[in-house]
Amino acid sequence: MAMLSFEKKIVSPGDCIERVRSLPRPLVFTNGVFDILHRGHITYLAQARSLGSALVVALNSDQSVKRLGKGADRPINTLTDRLAVIASLEAVSLVTWFEEDTPIKRIEDIVPDILVKGGDWSVENIVGADIVKSHGGSVYSIPFEHDRSTTQLITKIRRL
Repeated sequence: MAMLSFEKKIVSPGDCIERVRSLPRPLVFTNGVFDILHRGHITYLAQARSLGSALVVALNSDQSVKRLGKGADRPINTLTDRLAVIASLEAVSLVTWFEEDTPIKRIEDIVPDILVKGGDWSVENIVGADIVKSHGGSVYSIPFEHDRSTTQLITKIRRL
């Protein structure tokens, strides 16, 4: 079966540097679990993309998610499925992943022009902010527009 167009946006950490070179600048970078996609996620990703010309999203691997302490049953969706869903979004230019607890290696590899996290992160606590700023880049914490979370959704589903 032929590769679908969105699947071409999925790139391994080892191939990430090369693929990022072909993306237009300014380059925006964000990361997260993105387990069960909801309106808050897609609004956030669209807002992140609007800050630059391309958006790279790095996902926590399944083992990285487990170490975050979100629950023994998390992630609900495997990394392969989460990569495909995020890659299918129009706002996303490229999607990769990281095995570590933080995306610092991807940030060091890519050196984005703009680093973004959601409103629950203060700019001074965003991993990699020092690297991006030292290269003349910007760091933003985007306020949540929709009060949604995967944890809330899972809790609601379990009550049904």
